[in-house]
Amino acid sequence: MIRFKNISKEYLVGDQKVIALNKVNLSIERGQLTVILGPSGSGKSTALNLLGGMDRATAGSIEFEGKDVSALSDRELTDYRRDVVGFVFQFYNLIPNLTALENVGIAAQLTGNQDAAAHYLKTVGLEQRKNNFPHHLSGGEMQRVAIARALAKKPRLLLCDEPTGALDSHTGQQVMQTLQEIAAAGEVAVVLVTHNEELVSGADKVIRLFDGQVQEVVSGTSIQKDEGVTCGELTPKATICTSKEAGS
Repeated sequence: MIRFKNISKEYLVGDQKVIALNKVNLSIERGQLTVILGPSGSGKSTALNLLGGMDRATAGSIEFEGKDVSALSDRELTDYRRDVVGFVFQFYNLIPNLTALENVGIAAQLTGNQDAAAHYLKTVGLEQRKNNFPHHLSGGEMQRVAIARALAKKPRLLLCDEPTGALDSHTGQQVMQTLQEIAAAGEVAVVLVTHNEELVSGADKVIRLFDGQVQEVVSGTSIQKDEGVTCGELTPKATICTSKEAGS
């Protein structure tokens, strides 16, 4: 669905050049939950910004359904962010004086179908909380409202930046389950950026970044999902893709 081809991103900090991504190759598939994992400074947030059209690469190309996103004009990139991408952040960014339904409805207006807001709240299991204001909701409920708001745009790519970072582990797992269900429905590619190793067991693909490069890619049955296994533990026979996917 979307592919990085030899993507590099450099920044100037004062008179020093900082390489955030260095010749990265990766792919994101529709109907999958992909976790981009790495410590602070690994380049994962830069990768998310490039996927979302919020920044431009220094070198390389980004293809979305065969179209070169990196060659889009500023106006076309705005259309890409509006029509293709949904964003979910660590902090929910809900409008405090609007109900859950109204918060989702604002995004649903972009699709010309504000009546769909209730449908998306039901999708995340919050139809009974639609008339509640954010301060009457738990952290997990607010995050699920934020997910419903992103879905109301009918995105093809759902980008989640540390969506469980402000939640306790139990609530975080509930949010992860919601994201898994969205991906499993097959209409959306879900990408989750995190430093939390405990989230990898819920993924269809794990892309590990370190120092701006893909360290490894683990996918499919190589990701341990058995009940009772510590989240993030990989099987001894995990298959690590390192040629085309990892670019090494």
